[in-house]
Amino acid sequence: MAKFELKLPQMGESVAEATITGWLKEVGDTIEADEPVIEIATDKVDSEVPSEVEGKLVEKLFEVDDVVQVGQVIAIIETEGEIDGDEDLFDDNDDDEGEVRDEEALINEVEASVEKAKEVTSASNFSDSSRFYSPLVRNIAKEEGISFEELEQINGTGKDERVTKNDILDYLANRSNKTAASKPTSKGQKIETSGLESAVAKQDSAVRSGEDEIIEMTRMGKMIAHHMVESVQKAAHVQSFIEVDVTNIWNWRNKHKEEFLKREGEKLTFTPIFMEAVAKAIRDFPLINISLDGDKVIKKKNINLGMAAALPDGNLIVPVIKTADRLNLVGMAKAVNDLASRAKMNKLKPDEIQGGTYTVTNVGTFGSIMGTPIINQPQVGILALGAIRKVPAVIETPDGDFIGIRHKMFLSHSYDHRVVNGALGGQFVQRVAQYLEDFDKEREI
Repeated sequence: MAKFELKLPQMGESVAEATITGWLKEVGDTIEADEPVIEIATDKVDSEVPSEVEGKLVEKLFEVDDVVQVGQVIAIIETEGEIDGDEDLFDDNDDDEGEVRDEEALINEVEASVEKAKEVTSASNFSDSSRFYSPLVRNIAKEEGISFEELEQINGTGKDERVTKNDILDYLANRSNKTAASKPTSKGQKIETSGLESAVAKQDSAVRSGEDEIIEMTRMGKMIAHHMVESVQKAAHVQSFIEVDVTNIWNWRNKHKEEFLKREGEKLTFTPIFMEAVAKAIRDFPLINISLDGDKVIKKKNINLGMAAALPDGNLIVPVIKTADRLNLVGMAKAVNDLASRAKMNKLKPDEIQGGTYTVTNVGTFGSIMGTPIINQPQVGILALGAIRKVPAVIETPDGDFIGIRHKMFLSHSYDHRVVNGALGGQFVQRVAQYLEDFDKEREI
C-alpha cells in the first residue's frame, strides 16, 4: 500500500487560494482516477478537484469553508502498489522516514509539481480557458495529439461542463469511428470537413477580437446567473399588470417626510408603504405565500418579504424582512432602510438573505415603468414596482368626470402558473393596488 497526497492544483496565474465548499467523498470511500473528490470556490471560478489516482480516501485535511493555498495537501488517498514519478508518497510502516518535512523542502516539491504541470500543458495556454482540466485529461490529450482548441470543443459532463476522463475517452472512440467511416471504399476522393465542423461547433460561442476586453464574472454573479436560469427553466412564468393611482401616497409622504426624519432619524421612502400593502394582501391571499417541493405545496406560516437591493459591485441581492406583516409603518421603514444600507456596504449576514416567502423588486429606480421579473426560487411570486409618473387621468366626481394630473405607477406580478392560476395571480396584485389607492391621506405616523 502507498499513500498519495492530493494537492490543490493551480487554478490560474492570479489565483493563490481557494475555499472548500463541499466534500464529494468521505473517509473510506473508494475513488476512481479522475473522479471528483472535493468542490472548491475562488474569486474567479467554482470547480471540482479530481483525483489523479485510484484508491481509497483515508484522510481529509481541511473542512468545508476552510481556505487552502495552491499546492497545499488537502487529502490523503491510499492506493494499491506503487506510484510512479515524483508524486508525494509516504508509507504507514516507514517510521524512520515519517518525519515532518521542513518548509523549504515542501516549497521545492510544490515548485517541482508546478513545473511538471507546465511541461504537460506547454503547447496550450489552459489559463485562457473558462474550464478546469485535470492533469489526467491533459496527459491523455497530449498523448493522443488533441490540441487545446479541439479539447475546448469536447462536451464535458462534469460540474461546470468539466471534461472528465470518460468524456475524452468517448471523444477519442467516436473520432476513431468517424475516421474509419470516412475512408473511401472506391476511387472517390475523401472530402475534408473538419474545418467546417469546427466552425459550426463554435457558433454558440462568443466571438472575440483583439480589441475586446474580457471581464471575469464574479462568483456572486455566477451564482445569481445560475439561480435565474434555473428559475426560468423550472417555473411556468406568467405576468399580470395593473396601473395604480398613488396620488394620495405621494402627497402624504411629501407632507410627513421631514417630520419623520427629525423624529425617527430615518428617511421615509415609498418602499415601506408598498411593502406594507403587499404584506396585507398576502394575508388576504395566503396561497401566494407558498413554495413548491416536487408535487407538494408548502404553505408558509410567516410572511417574510424579500426586497431586491444593490450590492457594491452592481449585482442584486435579496435581504429578507422577517414577519413583515407584524410591523407597523415605522418598523417597516427602519427595516427597509437598514437592509438597503448594509447591502450597499456588503455587510449583510447570511441569515438575512434566507427564508424569504415572497419578493418585491423596484424596477422604477432607474425609470422603468414596468418589468417582468424572474421568480426567486423556491417562492412562487414576485412583484415589480414601476416608476411613479405624473399622467393625465379621468377623475370621477359626483358632478361628473374631468381630466386631472395624477401620480400613477404599474405593478407587474410574475407568478408560477404551476400552482398559481390566473385568477389568484390577478386578484392578488389587484388587492395590492386597492390597498395603495385606498391609502388614508389623513393617516397619522
